[in-house]
Order: sequence, then structure tokens, then C-alpha cells
Amino acid sequence: MQSTIIEAIDAVAMQEPNRPAIDVLGQVNTYGELKAASDAIAADLAVRPIAAKTPILVYCDQSFAAIAAFLGCVKAGHAYIPVDTHSPKDRLTMIEDIAKPALVIATVPLPLTLHTPTVTPEQLQATMQDGAAAPAPSLQGGDNFYIIFTSGTTGQPKGVQISLDNLASFVAWMADFNLPTQAKMLAQAPFSFDLSVMSLYPALTAGGCLKVLPKETTADLRQLVTALPDLDVDVWVSTPSFIEMCLLDPTFDAAHHPNLRQLFFCGEELTHKTAARLLDRFPAAELFNTYGPTEATVAVTAVRITQDILARYPRLPIGYAKPDTTLRLIAETAQQEGDRVIGELAIAGPSVSKGYLNRPNKTAAVFTTDRGVQAYRTGDLGYIEDDGLIFYCGRTDFQIKLNGYRIELEEVNHYLNLAPMIRQGVAVPRYNREHKVAALLAYVVPADPTVDPATLTTAIHEHLQGVMMAYMIPSRFEFKDSLPLTQNGKVAIKALIQEVNA
Repeated sequence: MQSTIIEAIDAVAMQEPNRPAIDVLGQVNTYGELKAASDAIAADLAVRPIAAKTPILVYCDQSFAAIAAFLGCVKAGHAYIPVDTHSPKDRLTMIEDIAKPALVIATVPLPLTLHTPTVTPEQLQATMQDGAAAPAPSLQGGDNFYIIFTSGTTGQPKGVQISLDNLASFVAWMADFNLPTQAKMLAQAPFSFDLSVMSLYPALTAGGCLKVLPKETTADLRQLVTALPDLDVDVWVSTPSFIEMCLLDPTFDAAHHPNLRQLFFCGEELTHKTAARLLDRFPAAELFNTYGPTEATVAVTAVRITQDILARYPRLPIGYAKPDTTLRLIAETAQQEGDRVIGELAIAGPSVSKGYLNRPNKTAAVFTTDRGVQAYRTGDLGYIEDDGLIFYCGRTDFQIKLNGYRIELEEVNHYLNLAPMIRQGVAVPRYNREHKVAALLAYVVPADPTVDPATLTTAIHEHLQGVMMAYMIPSRFEFKDSLPLTQNGKVAIKALIQEVNA
């Protein structure tokens, strides 16, 4: 089973050692260099006095050294825990406390001293030059390959355990999309965000090249616009929010990026408006909307968005389940709403995680088995058409009650983003002292920033009154040049909620 991931990457290195594997803004490392560095890291780990199969925390930037460290950990029989350098210090210490890693590997200097023994960046660089051979593969199918920590509702992050079998299921599915041969794939998401896996292993197992856009570049619009023209990629992978930033550049189109053949989106909802703009800019490219929580290994559904899909659905479907996976509505949550039955989605299949690292109560609350297959209760609402096409309708934890009405915040967001005078919008509840919702506000990026706020507010109200129930329309609009993003490239809704309720 390990041959599906590690040995496939090493096979490329042995057959074509000079093939480019990782390109960080023009700094290229080959498959031969990646194998040599990861082998040396694995050899170093093998002689250290650390318990078998205990995880290793990798504090990392988006670099060659980070990817070499990931592969080195796995070759030595240890799952890796990627923690991004932009993570707050308290998050780093919480992850250390929960995960109890055997070792910390730092590709850049740590911002604080941890209790766990640490390999410094200087030591890591020296090790990668060592030239030692990796130990024999020891990872089995059910063993953890990586552990990604997601945000918890109580502030305590949860470590999602992804096994070799989980990852192999996902990588095999990605191959079904007929990716370009030895594809050049965008690697924009930080490695602590599982969207990065959509590029990382499908590219490297097939002899492709990861074209890395570091956080420092993507966080600065000027740097991003400067970098985009030189970004020669075949396959685009990002959140919708990130490509909306790129669309601000009028030269981000097929004429200037003629090799871009496929675009994959995950992590948040792809709006009808953004998809339409992309098909207009890249009419010959294949555009895929995908869906999946970290707990089910990146993504479990996909659909190609075509002009026909745009014409049929004002709110885009999230796709069909991958062949080895089942999505169902949890029976006790299902409710008839008009001509649809909407309920909470549950996922069952070989890419579903075994649970959260060292959090048995959290695991028991959302993981179970469905007909003998590992299953996960997502907290996402949706409905499934007779042909299996699945639609996302929001989060169970993004439901609010306002004046007795139940409102899905993401349904409001859907209508905001359809409005022609709005480029991007998000609905935010304001709570009173009794912690009940007192009003619904909206943060909006106007399509035309020159229109004065009063005129724009009137136009938005008039438009929304024609498409949605009056009780769902925000009572106030805050106009912004841009919406804040999380470090994973999603709209920072929780931060906006905190801002409104400060």
C-alpha cells in the first residue's frame, strides 16, 4: 500500500532524478533532490530514541524543506503534523499539548521554546545534505500518514488523523480527473490546510511539479499581481476566495495563461457569479466544484461546472460522491422544505478519518460506522437529487433565529453574492446582552466602489426584496475594499462576527 504514495514518488526520482518537483517562485528542486533529502531525514529519525509511530510536528513554511520533512517522517514510520508559521503561539502550544509529538522539526525558527525536543532549521539543512539512505518502509495502511489540526468550536484545535489508506483513496480518485501528464499544479494553500493535499500528492505521485505561491506573496495583492503572469500552471487548486483576488487582475485570463486546463475549488462555497466569471475568462478550461471536510481527506464530491450547470442552478451543486464513498442525510435531521428534503450530510467511505488525535469524546460525537464502513457526521446541511447530485445548504452551526425566523447565514450570503452591484458579501449576526440575535448585518465589497454608500444601499435593498424573504435581508450594510481572509484563504466569517459583537 505504501507504494501508492511514497514509493510512487521515489520511483519518479529513480527514473528521472532531474525532473522538477517543487518550484517556489523560480527556485526549483528536483525529484532526485527530494528523495535524497527525505531519505536523509528518515535515516536521522530512525536512529533517534523516539517511540515507533508517534507523530512528529513540522513547523513549516511553504518550502522544499517542508515537503522533504513530511516525506522523511513518513519514510521513518511517523505521521507528520504540519503547523504553519503564521499560526499564533498559543495554537502551537495547544497542538503540542494535545498531540504530544515525539519531536519537532522546524524549517524556520520557532517563535517560542517548546517542551518537545526540536530539530532546528540549521540542523535540518545539515541533515538533508547527509546523503544517508532511508530505512525500509514501515507504514501500514491503517497507520496515520499526516494529522492536520482544524479549529475547534471551543477554541481547542482538533487533530484529524489521516491514514495511508485514507490518503490513497483520495489520490486514486484525483487520478480519475485525467490530470495533464506530469502536471504543473498550483500549491497556494499553506501545508497546515488540507486543501494543500489536493496539489501535493496527486502531483508528486504522477511526476508533476508543484508551483508554490508562498503566503508572503498571496497576502499582498501587489506581489500577487506581479507573480501571476509568471505562474505557468496546468492545474489550479485554491479556495474560491483566493481566485476572486486573482480575478482583480484583468490579465488573469486564457490569453495570458494559455496552459491552464483545469481549475479545482474546495474549502468554501463556489458562487455562481465567480464560476461564471471564470468560464468567461477561461472558456476552454475544465472547472470543478468539489466538497469535503478535513475529516474525510480533502474532498469526496465533485462536479464539472459548465454553462449548462450555470443555466440550470442559481446555487451550484457540490457534485457527485466519489465511487468508493456514500453521502446520506441523517434521518433524524431530514426535513421537507418545499419540494426538497434537506438534512445533515453524513459521509461513509475509505477516506473517512478514524477520528481526532487523543480526543475520544470529540471523536465519539461525530464519527461512527455506516453498514460497517467508517462514517462522519459533517454538520453540513444539504440535499441529494435522485441522480445523486448533491447540494450544500449551509452549516448547522451557522443557523440563527431572528425575530422567530430561522435563517441560514450562508443562504443570505448566496443571495448577496448574486446581486450585480456586489462583488463579494457576507452576512453577520449581531447579538444582544442575552446572546440572542438582535440584527443581521452584511459586509460588502461593491462591484463599483465609486457609487456612494446611500445609493448603493438602496439598490441592494431593492434587489434583495425581489429575490429573498424580507426577514432575511440584512438591516445594515458595511462597505469594504476587501473582506478579511483566514490563513487558509477562506473569508474570515468568525472574525467578522467578533468585530460586529466587540
